[in-house]
Amino acid sequence: MPRLPLRHDWADLDDEQLLDVRMSDLPLQIEGTLAERLARIRTELDSHGLQCPLHFYLSDEWFTPDGATAIAIPFYLAHPRLARLEEAQMLEVEGGEHESCMRILRHESGHAIDNAYRLRLRRHRRRIFGSPSKPYPESYTPKPYSKSYVLHLDAWYAQSHPDEDFAETFAVWLTPTSQWQPRYAEWPALKKLEYMDELMASVRARPPKIDNPVEVEPLRRLRKTLRRHYRNKRRYYGLDYPNFYDRDLRRLFSDAPECAGNITAAQFITRIRRPTRRLVSSWTGIYQYTIDQVLEDMVARCRELKLRLAVPEEQARQDFAVLLTVQAMNYLHSGGHRVIL
Repeated sequence: MPRLPLRHDWADLDDEQLLDVRMSDLPLQIEGTLAERLARIRTELDSHGLQCPLHFYLSDEWFTPDGATAIAIPFYLAHPRLARLEEAQMLEVEGGEHESCMRILRHESGHAIDNAYRLRLRRHRRRIFGSPSKPYPESYTPKPYSKSYVLHLDAWYAQSHPDEDFAETFAVWLTPTSQWQPRYAEWPALKKLEYMDELMASVRARPPKIDNPVEVEPLRRLRKTLRRHYRNKRRYYGLDYPNFYDRDLRRLFSDAPECAGNITAAQFITRIRRPTRRLVSSWTGIYQYTIDQVLEDMVARCRELKLRLAVPEEQARQDFAVLLTVQAMNYLHSGGHRVIL
């Protein structure tokens, strides 16, 4: 039985109704604010004489297909109603703010430029960044204090794979306000940026060797519903590491009789959940959804142990943020930080 066309007022559907819509049925176009941001990234490339005709299209996530000069943009950036759904489902909108969107666009442009000029075939490029043929890991363990890599996207993403190291270095080089020479003056990563500067000079004003606007998994071909999409996405960003030790919680909370009149630990965590989640995400680069699952486990365990606040509330706010950050960093160092771009 053929599906009925999506009603014209689809943006007025509530979340439950909208989740049953197939992604391919969404009547979306790249226009408005999103189109302005894409025009800006083209202007930044033009200012460096890079004549690569990038192609942008809508899909379910950010990515650049291997060997392509096309960049996939997540569908939710094409309509404010879908951005609200993304936030409701994943607690944040990746690329929703102007600056975060531009950071990702510069990174993905690095992949597209790499493909367009077949730069990965250059021996020096491979010597500086490593072999592009290295398999992509399911997860990686970053070294937060390493100065051999630039810092651009969250979670020390340059450390995940040689191609991501290249794209991150390109993004820093391209950013108009990066001031990368003084910023990285004492870092080994400066050699990568200086090489990038030389490499881009070598292709300036030259037509690309490849113009391949292939669209992999464009929105119009995604038959899954939004409900299934978010179910899969939440599963991907869910937890796969051990529960918290009780002693970590007991540093701030207690079941001692003298604390019986205090607010419960579960109530306290719930009260500060959103700002603390955002703060720890900004510190660690871990997806807010993952951190929220950590918080959910902590609330449940506090209820099981019947814990109550045992220290002054202001101290508890600060110490709890540190506790959560430590657990998030343990997650990173366990090899659980996933490659997403």
